[in-house]
Amino acid sequence: MGAGKKTNQLMQLPGSTLDKSMASAEDPGGSWSCVDNTSDCQEKSEGLRLDSAERKSTTPSLFGYPLSIFFIVVNEFCERFSYYGMRALLILYFTQFIGWDGNLATAIYHTFVALCYLTPILGALIADSWLGKFRTIVSLSIVYTIGQAVTAISSINDLSDFNHDGVPDNLPLHVALSMIGLALIALGTGGIKPCVSAFGGDQFAEGQEKQRNRFFSIFYLAINAGSLLSTIVTPILRVQECGIHSKQACYPMAFGVPAALMAVALIVFIVGSRMYRKVQPQGNIMGKVVNCIGFAIKNRFRHRSKEFPKREHWLDWAQEKYDERLISQIKMVTRVMFLYIPLPMFWALFDQQGSRWTLQATTMNGKIGILEIQPDQMQTVNAILIVIMVPIVDAVVYPLIAKCGFNFTSLKKMTVGMFLASMAFVVAAILQVEIDKTLPVFPKGNEVQIKVFNIGNNNMTVYFPKEMVDLGPMSDTKEFMTLNVDELRSINISFPGSPITPVTPDFEQGHRHSLLAWAPSQYLVVNDGLNQKPEKGQNGIRFINVFGGSLNITVNGKGYEYVTSYNASQYQFFPSGIKTITLSSAEIATVCKNSFESVDLGFGSAFTYVIFRKSDGCPDLKYSEDIPPNTINMALQIPQYFLMTCGEVVFSVTGLEFSYSQAPSNMKSVLQAGWLLTVAVGNIIVLIVAGAGQFSEQWAEYVLFASLLLVVCIIFAIMARFYTYINPEEIEAQFDQDEKKKKPENLYSTMDPVTQTHL
Repeated sequence: MGAGKKTNQLMQLPGSTLDKSMASAEDPGGSWSCVDNTSDCQEKSEGLRLDSAERKSTTPSLFGYPLSIFFIVVNEFCERFSYYGMRALLILYFTQFIGWDGNLATAIYHTFVALCYLTPILGALIADSWLGKFRTIVSLSIVYTIGQAVTAISSINDLSDFNHDGVPDNLPLHVALSMIGLALIALGTGGIKPCVSAFGGDQFAEGQEKQRNRFFSIFYLAINAGSLLSTIVTPILRVQECGIHSKQACYPMAFGVPAALMAVALIVFIVGSRMYRKVQPQGNIMGKVVNCIGFAIKNRFRHRSKEFPKREHWLDWAQEKYDERLISQIKMVTRVMFLYIPLPMFWALFDQQGSRWTLQATTMNGKIGILEIQPDQMQTVNAILIVIMVPIVDAVVYPLIAKCGFNFTSLKKMTVGMFLASMAFVVAAILQVEIDKTLPVFPKGNEVQIKVFNIGNNNMTVYFPKEMVDLGPMSDTKEFMTLNVDELRSINISFPGSPITPVTPDFEQGHRHSLLAWAPSQYLVVNDGLNQKPEKGQNGIRFINVFGGSLNITVNGKGYEYVTSYNASQYQFFPSGIKTITLSSAEIATVCKNSFESVDLGFGSAFTYVIFRKSDGCPDLKYSEDIPPNTINMALQIPQYFLMTCGEVVFSVTGLEFSYSQAPSNMKSVLQAGWLLTVAVGNIIVLIVAGAGQFSEQWAEYVLFASLLLVVCIIFAIMARFYTYINPEEIEAQFDQDEKKKKPENLYSTMDPVTQTHL
């Protein structure tokens, strides 16, 4: 959601067909560049220049801009709203609706993100070699919209809730639909990723360089606005309750709105069709690069014996088939790609904002002043800080560093960015340690926890192995007692005037239980079914019926059916706030009050409500706190988000600027594909580490990731120390002047290294 991803979306290119547009983002006067000097390539280049001149006089314009770009900007806003709005919900959808644990949900989440950053290569190939950018965007946007719709349908509880109990009866159906939907979304969003901004650049004629640069700024703003707005709106929709037969968290609406926005994006884009300049596919530079590298490797392997003289660079073995200009350009690219090797580790940490950090927020209190923040809304902190930090860093921080005389090169900035991201995870680990201190202790291994409720009208005494507890009528032990399995036979209860009654061990190891007692030899052991904090900041509520008969209970639309006398219901879960409790029974007189209010629920708590009969025969409620609410405030996540965002600003944006400044104009798309690949590999690293680690403590996993990135940061700093900045434009200019006199390998040795201030 941050600048790294957003800048990727802004700068991605499908290949040689938009070398001109790519140059426009980095070089306002960008020009068409042929890989070879064939007449066919020159004709295509000349044709584009003529077409550009014609467009200058015929394209409808508004405020000096081609009218077509307004459709593209609106399309981008809607598409980014759709993507980030959907992605903000995913981790909680996996854990809350489907019921996966945090590790599996994290694995699936990062697999999806990785796919979203692998498929741009496919989109670039389709656009450049076959359909062209316009038809690629339309075709894959249709796939994208279908994927969003299928994901929304998968979240409809009533789709398989045949017995109307609020729980899907065919969960594999929902899982299958959601996986199909996410696969289509990954193909759609990744496929159009390298095409949309490039297609926007195509709309400008020569002489409109200023407008083109402003377009990219507006385009970037549309990306930020869409992602920021969606990550605020969709979590609000999620916490609403909806459903036909039972009320549930409204995932269908929360996923449905992004699906609708994607449909709007597609319609808006198609409406502007007649106004677009549509450049025909010209062939893919990426394929030529791969073929050249492949030939060099094969040729070197064929001539591996000592009788063949060594060549200065391994790519020089492609000279038999490819011209020196192309080989020299690929050398520039491979030098930068080598520096990409450590970069995935940064993205491995960065993308956990939407998974591990969101799960961390579910164990925290979302009350910030008068605001009530949902766990998945904390991701908006990144988007807000990006909007604030980018201009501050560019206009204040970098100029101040320059005034101090420090040569803060791109690679130094990226090193600092990696260090800041590492420190963000150190802060997250410290915060997790503090959160763990507030969490209740649950039974492990051969342990059992017991809470005793005296739901009778007389005093009672409970005898535990190491202590004795007296309980008055309608009271409980407040805390859960932790016992080993071999101590369970030593639990006894007694009422005044009655013999001691041993409690028959009917306990399940590793679980919490409630012991309900109301008369001599009259007791019931209940498995609570709640062995962890309620997920997603929800609050558990259950009921014990002491009123008599069977009760039907409704809490804000959720029903507890037929809670029998002297028995306990299962927990059901609710968001924060005061809930309305309604009792229904034939034994409740019409003159009696049957509607009550719960306590003001916080985040992550659990309560037991005992329903008893007052002296006038009417029902009343008394509650007991089983799990205390979260006490650590979500605002304490802001420091780690701040460090991560600062790291993103100096790493991601700078990394793209560095890549483009060091690459020939016609191969920026190749480097962009490599940059996107680092994002995908970073998410795969999360899958490997999280899957192989199986940490019992979450803070330990945070420390591991921070340590790994710190090590990678040091390695990258060493690699950067030996990197020599070049000026690709000068190298290509020398080829133009005297292509046959100098070989590309001599250019590096004869030219003086240049600093970034010269580029």
